Amino acid sequence: MAKKKANTEAELLFVPLGGTEEIGMNFNLYGFGAPGDHDWIIIDLGITFGDDSTPSIDVILPDPKFIEERRDKLAGIILTHGHEDHLGAVPYLWDRLRCPVYATPFTAALLRSKLEMDGDARDMKIIEVPLAGKFEVGPFSIELITLTHSMPEPNAVVVRSELGTIFHTGDWKFDPDPVVGEASDIEALKALGDEGVLAAIGDSTNVFVSGTSGSEAGILQNLTEMIGKCTGRVAVACFASNVARLKTIFNAATANGRVVCLVGRSLWRINAAARQTGYLADLPAFIEAEDAEDIPKDQVLYICTGSQGEPRAALSRIAARDHRQVKLGDGDTVIFSSRIIPGNELGIARLHNKLIQNGVDVIMDEHGNVHVSGHPAEDELIEMYQYVRPEIVVPVHGEPRHLKRHAEIAKNCQVPETILVNNGAVVRLAPNKAEIIDQVHAGRFALDGPRIVPLESQAIKDRTRILYNGVAVYTLVLDASGNIIGDPQLTTHGLVEDDEMPDLLSKIFEDVEDALIDMSDADITNDAKVKEAARIVVRQNFRDSHHKRPLTTVHVVRIKDQG
Repeated sequence: MAKKKANTEAELLFVPLGGTEEIGMNFNLYGFGAPGDHDWIIIDLGITFGDDSTPSIDVILPDPKFIEERRDKLAGIILTHGHEDHLGAVPYLWDRLRCPVYATPFTAALLRSKLEMDGDARDMKIIEVPLAGKFEVGPFSIELITLTHSMPEPNAVVVRSELGTIFHTGDWKFDPDPVVGEASDIEALKALGDEGVLAAIGDSTNVFVSGTSGSEAGILQNLTEMIGKCTGRVAVACFASNVARLKTIFNAATANGRVVCLVGRSLWRINAAARQTGYLADLPAFIEAEDAEDIPKDQVLYICTGSQGEPRAALSRIAARDHRQVKLGDGDTVIFSSRIIPGNELGIARLHNKLIQNGVDVIMDEHGNVHVSGHPAEDELIEMYQYVRPEIVVPVHGEPRHLKRHAEIAKNCQVPETILVNNGAVVRLAPNKAEIIDQVHAGRFALDGPRIVPLESQAIKDRTRILYNGVAVYTLVLDASGNIIGDPQLTTHGLVEDDEMPDLLSKIFEDVEDALIDMSDADITNDAKVKEAARIVVRQNFRDSHHKRPLTTVHVVRIKDQG
């Protein structure tokens, strides 16, 4: 095992700012140096996606404030692979960090493609490193170890320092027969274990799954047989980034005499990056949706984005009969070659129901074994720890329940130390026993149209409140002494039916009038205090009558005395 060196002048730190106590938005920092004077690297800078609690917000980013304030000591960003939750924030946040980005060829190709669409970082320095590459970044010696996952070129990152070696797994699994790319480099893992590993920071996604995750190669026969039983059009929904799955679906389709059409922008982007880097070079070109319109329905297969029920994805538009080229109905089949990501159950169920209402047969993975996960199940974690034999395990990439179970598995593998952390924890890995020594800011940003704003901004809070409680705007016209002139006006959205308005307005008017009568002579001439008094009355009325707390605005128009 790696021995921690006694060095009172330096320390080795790990700081997760995203992807811990959650699945997604991975953002990990490693620091080395004297206390208060560390040099830093970042491993992964990803996004997560909005849900019903963040109306109109699709993309959520980590807040890089902590490392942005230390930008002069930031040596680089290392990307483990090309999934959105590992590189998706780079185009949006790089300008705050402005350091080199290291990636293997496929990941670099994806990043360049994203920069063309989502970012304005033309001067970003992207350094391509080969698979199994070795390079220096700041005070660290870096080595990549090839693993397998659900997209090409997943890398574990070995971070060597004077105080010990860190093994950062990224997303991985053990697939002995990958359809695309190389198998995991077991010999490199064993060699690393023999050298000595101070700490392993690793993926916890599938810790509750017993056995192994399964091989991508095992899907082909099942998918081929399933497609062979279909008589109409067939659409297969999968994760766009799963290049191996694209190849598997293509082979299953052609075995049944069907041409393959890609439907969805992200699929075409992944396809382009894969062909550019040689991963689909042996496949004929996929066809566009418009070119498939005249092909007999039993001779075409569509690969679609939208397996998680995303409302803007291709399959959701097809289900809503809103896609210009692709129409599915009676006698057609949709196969979901994907798993349900926790939190997406309702959206996926809505999508299934729409398809079924259109007469489409829906087949899910549990009906036919047409998906395997890209993350390690319990037996694979055990196997990994038998190879690398770390002194410390820090579980990441999981919710609290995942992290706790991962730590239990590591302890059962005789790992001497495990430590549970949260986003913002400053973990000192060496010297001495691993411990959390500080807690730093680990906020979130939202991509709100073209703007990046704090997720806790007032505008987003108000939008969420409007979603559940509606809006009320009350307008009062007063004279200089505070007497009400004319009839107040009430405008609401999402609250009141037309026939309710007269009685409600009358009640609010009476209550506002009583509130103003009770105000002092000084307060009644203060517009701010009049607004607040009226706002409280309006909200109280809606709370009593509708059990709602609307976003309430009061306008006071003050008419000055003439003469």
